[in-house]
Amino acid sequence: MRYPTDKAYFIAKEILATERTYLKDLEVITVGKQRCNISCGSRSWFRSAVIKENAMPEGLMTLLFSNIDPIYEFHRGFLKEIEQRLALWEGKTNAHVKGDYQRIGDVMLRNMRTLKEFTNYLQKHDEVLTELEKATKRLKKLEVVYKEFELQKVCYLPLNTFLLKPIQRLMHYKLVLGRLCKHYTAEHRDFADCRNALREVTEMTAQLQHSLIRLENFQKLSELQHDLIGIDNLTAPGREFIREGCLYKLTKKGLQQRMFFLFSDMLLYTSKGVTGTNQFKIHGHLPLHGMLVEESENEWAVPHCFTIYSAQKTIVVAASTRLEMGKWMEDLNVAIEMAKKSTEKSDMLLENSVCNRSNRSSDEVSLEQESEDDIHSSRSSLDRQSHHRANTTMHVCWYRNTSVSMTDHSVAVENQLSGYLLRKFKNSNGWQKLWVVFTNFCLFFYKTHQDDFPLASLPLLGYAVSSPAEADGIQKDYVFKLQFKSHVYFFRAESKYTFERWMEVIKRATSSPARSSLQLPKDDKDSHSD
Repeated sequence: MRYPTDKAYFIAKEILATERTYLKDLEVITVGKQRCNISCGSRSWFRSAVIKENAMPEGLMTLLFSNIDPIYEFHRGFLKEIEQRLALWEGKTNAHVKGDYQRIGDVMLRNMRTLKEFTNYLQKHDEVLTELEKATKRLKKLEVVYKEFELQKVCYLPLNTFLLKPIQRLMHYKLVLGRLCKHYTAEHRDFADCRNALREVTEMTAQLQHSLIRLENFQKLSELQHDLIGIDNLTAPGREFIREGCLYKLTKKGLQQRMFFLFSDMLLYTSKGVTGTNQFKIHGHLPLHGMLVEESENEWAVPHCFTIYSAQKTIVVAASTRLEMGKWMEDLNVAIEMAKKSTEKSDMLLENSVCNRSNRSSDEVSLEQESEDDIHSSRSSLDRQSHHRANTTMHVCWYRNTSVSMTDHSVAVENQLSGYLLRKFKNSNGWQKLWVVFTNFCLFFYKTHQDDFPLASLPLLGYAVSSPAEADGIQKDYVFKLQFKSHVYFFRAESKYTFERWMEVIKRATSSPARSSLQLPKDDKDSHSD
């Protein structure tokens, strides 16, 4: 059967594919006991987990589910409408009337208007996220259920990420409707509906934009709170996450890999490796107030090296590339300037945050000794990686030797995609059809769009996306190639539009572009190590 070739059809198909993923994401939280008992065997969803263990206070249960259930029910109906429209467009049913159904604007306009009525629910997501975080800190039972649930295959992203999806989904509608309006001529019968739907959703996103920025920051802070040992109250009001990533710290034993976390008031760094519980242990913290950062390659004869002077101590670190060094230095300098303007607040935040883990003197030397604990924990960490928790950006930055900023996270949110692709490994001949979801810098692979959890995943930070070279011997259209060192994958899309979209979203979300002042020759940036 031949499918339509109109670009608008493939844009509509993208709305359908991403709506399917979005609904699955909502189900991670909303699906209750009944569905689990019927179809999931021993697997669990969040609602059934907290009900079973009686782990969540009634007030919080009501707040959480009374906000997300109506949104979920609305989107179930919306998805059915999109599926029906696409079936008509493809001519699978009522072929004689299909002429009137080769459009999507009327469906989008009707549903964007209805969705507007849910703005109040969306505005409460701020409170939901905050109260859930507070309760998790306060109630041991809830904390245990939360952590255990995050190890379930169905929870393929950090749990609180799913709570941001409803507001982020509005951003996707806005982008996709913008693309439809750009594609159509003003005379096209679908144009007016698409333009009006775009107007409706733009109104909603403008209302919720500030809230989303705040929520994304809060979500990131609470995710780190769960994955870092040795720091309390990371979600303190006023603190902003800026960048996380890998740097090499100069110690008495030479350069040692560390994770660094830059916030608006402090810089944290970790011990050497990942602990048995897949977390990182905070080893040091430096307040930004009074900090100074200086390039120091010549002084230490170490490439991409810079020195961080703080009131407490001085440390020397090296980045994997000159580009990485530039990103860290620029973000540090901007953050230091900002911290100067809010000194009192930042001192107070710092006091409340960092656990007093040692009584080191303030003139401590930067070349610290490794403790046996640190060395032991890093040795076996790779063997202990649970399949999907290693997909948090923190873990990927560690293994790919790179960094990610809050700006990169925001760009990644706008560049999410779902759909069927054919996948081929470098040394195999066959192509395998998979349902692929790209979110949080990572590809997740499913057999079909109906599956509840991914079979496997591929974090893409550090990967390059391109068209295959002649030497690759790929004699097919619409194929893109993903490569990181010797790891090579090929993916085949169904159309020119779909191929271009996959290339575009992966490039945008993983390139972490240099700022204009940091443009470098191409070959300088590929010295990552696993």
